[in-house]
Amino acid sequence: MSQPAYFVSGIGTEVGKTVASAYLQLALGADYWKPVQAGDLDFGDRDRVRQWTGLPADRYHPERYRLRTPASPHYAAHLDGLSIELDDFRLPEPTGRPLLVEGAGGLLVPLNETDCMIDLAARLGLPVILVSRHYLGSINHTLLSLEVLKGRGMELAGIVFSGGENPESERIITQLSGAPVLARLPELPQIDPTTLQGLLDAAPLALPSRSPQ
Repeated sequence: MSQPAYFVSGIGTEVGKTVASAYLQLALGADYWKPVQAGDLDFGDRDRVRQWTGLPADRYHPERYRLRTPASPHYAAHLDGLSIELDDFRLPEPTGRPLLVEGAGGLLVPLNETDCMIDLAARLGLPVILVSRHYLGSINHTLLSLEVLKGRGMELAGIVFSGGENPESERIITQLSGAPVLARLPELPQIDPTTLQGLLDAAPLALPSRSPQ
């Protein structure tokens, strides 16, 4: 039987998506794959997640595209003389473990002239875990992201709130959307395996299994 897999996206950039991916990887005992890394090639998101979880190298799959410029993938690829195509992406070979796929930025970050991150999630056939962070305007950004998923007929696994608490923002987001909250990750002064495991011990993740299409 295939193992569950999820596509981790955010309501924007710098919302804690990579930290959430590390937490989710530990929680699920999953492998990790970042299909597109734009910039930070010497120490990218795959390296960060591995450092934060302390998991062995065989839990991490190589990126399909490694782009030099920290920019939208469509533009970073253009600067590298490349063109990203959806047909270039295949899920890694199954390992018997769940899989987390971390996107770049938000759902409508362009991969090329016609496709966005949400199209990659759809091609891979994965439900989306949406990472939200509280800031002025984040209610709108979160609800817009949820509406886009709904409008495309995409499956939402749930929301992870990352950073400082804002109970009223969480309340109105869940009230208006009906989206389940999978986890609340506080602002972490230090990120390491012990800290992440402590979060799991305090509040274990309850995420239903789901196999890739």
